[in-house]
Order: sequence, then C-alpha cells, then structure tokens
Amino acid sequence: MQKTLFNIAKMDCPSEENLIRMKLDGIRSIAHLDFDIPNRRLFVYHDGEYERIEDSILELGLGAKIISTEEANDMAFEESSGQKKLLWTVLGINFAFFLIEMATGILSGSMGLVADSLDMLADSFVYGISLFAVGGTLVRKKRIARLAGYFQIILAIIGFAEVLRRFFGAERLPDFSTMVVVSIFALMANGICLYLLQKSKSDEAHMKASMIFTSNDVIINLGVITAGLLVNWLDSNRPDLIIGAIVFVLVVQGAVRILKFGR
Repeated sequence: MQKTLFNIAKMDCPSEENLIRMKLDGIRSIAHLDFDIPNRRLFVYHDGEYERIEDSILELGLGAKIISTEEANDMAFEESSGQKKLLWTVLGINFAFFLIEMATGILSGSMGLVADSLDMLADSFVYGISLFAVGGTLVRKKRIARLAGYFQIILAIIGFAEVLRRFFGAERLPDFSTMVVVSIFALMANGICLYLLQKSKSDEAHMKASMIFTSNDVIINLGVITAGLLVNWLDSNRPDLIIGAIVFVLVVQGAVRILKFGR
C-alpha cells in the first residue's frame, strides 16, 4: 500500500473535504483518506491508480500539489459510525442559517446578509449531496452536483444584479444592528460546525482557533459584521453592497467547484 501526501491550498473548511471525498468516490484502489484541514494536507492510502487520483484532485481547482509518495504498511481503517449523524447536524445548522439570514437580509435591506445566506446554502448543498446520494451511483451524485451548482450560480447572479441596482439607485440604509447580531450568530454556527466535524475525525484535539479563522465562512461573517459597523459609521449603504458583491463572487466560485465534481 502507498501513502501519498497532497498539499491543498484552498482546503480551509469541511465543505472542501466533502467535495474531495465525493470526487474520489468510486476509485477502488483508495483504502483511506486522512484529512488535516488546519494544515491543508490530505493523506491518500491507495494501491495503484496514482495518476487517476492525482488528476481527480487537480480537477477540483483547489490548488493541490503532491508533496510525497511512500510505502505504507497495511492498516485497518475505522470509519466513524457517527459520521452520517454529524453530517445531518451540520446540514441542519447551515440550512437553518440560510433561512434566517435570507429572511433577515430581506427585511433589513442588507445584501451582505443575503449573500452570506447563499454561502450557507452552498455548504448545505455539499453536505446534502453526500447524504442524499448515499448508496447511489457516482452518476447520480454528479447529476445532483450539477443541479446544485447551476442553481447556486443563478441565485448569485440575481443577487449581484440587485447589488448593482442598489449601487446606482437611491436605497434606504440597511439595519446595521441586524447585520451585526445575525452575523455574530452565524459566526458561532460556523464555529460549531467546524468543531463537530473535526472532532469526529480523530481522538486528538484538532480544533484550534487558527483553523476557525482561516475558514472562508468565518471570514465572510466577519466581513458582514465589519460592513454593518461601517454602514452605521459612514451613514452609507456602500459597505454592505461591497461585501455583498464580494460574497456573491465567492458563492459563484464555490458553485464552479461543485460543477467540476459533476463533470
């Protein structure tokens, strides 16, 4: 058995981990995948099909590169019996905050919250693909991934168009207090999801503060909080529109990754 180490520059949360797992699903030579998200590393234990594994990971566009390949002793790998339950938990948290942020974003007039809600929906798609396609064929998973990716892009384009409309029109200021409070709760939710998923992978305490703050989701939450404070300070809706536009671009990038899996 061989052990190949990949460095994956853009793997900064469990959402990317799930995409990689789904992409490599069906390669029979793979015995085990060991993810180290804080250090952006992936260990692949496999017997052959080296080039297929490498090509599959590179197709996701996550900035992956091979560090080393070496012989590894045959090992008995244990799968977490509670993994499916945890996936349902994080799916529920992400989808709940998609609804909360979408509703509060519309009511408060904040495009930052609306955009962040779509980012939560994107993570829900990734976890949902894993769960709803369990036991199904790889073709079925890819079909679901394509539908999710295109739906996400359509929503992001609509949101970006609304940002442009508000930028050139006279719109009321978003409610900055709602932006800040809701984003703080979303920040806590993302931290809980990361903690639960990382805790399930190992008996060691992988979860560190540095890992949380390298997560795109957490950075987005902090961006919306900052935008909310700037809206109040500058008495302008521009900070909200700017963060909304940035997040919509990130949502499209996430959708493209999902579509790459669906190819």
